[in-house]
Amino acid sequence: MQIANDNIIEGDLLVGAKAIARFLGVTQRQAYRLTTDRIIPSMKLGGTVAARRSSLARWMSEAEARAAA
Repeated sequence: MQIANDNIIEGDLLVGAKAIARFLGVTQRQAYRLTTDRIIPSMKLGGTVAARRSSLARWMSEAEARAAA
């Protein structure tokens, strides 16, 4: 399979609340709430929640900058 969008970093996709939770260092329940409440950047793949590591890292950096201001 060839990816049409060349700005996707290989291994960048986190699929499932458990994977997102591990990346963020929160519980699976907290990760699911953050996605359903649209607090963090995420999407649905079929019926499964997913997010890009790069988008979450950017979101965290922006949140830190807002908190420091």
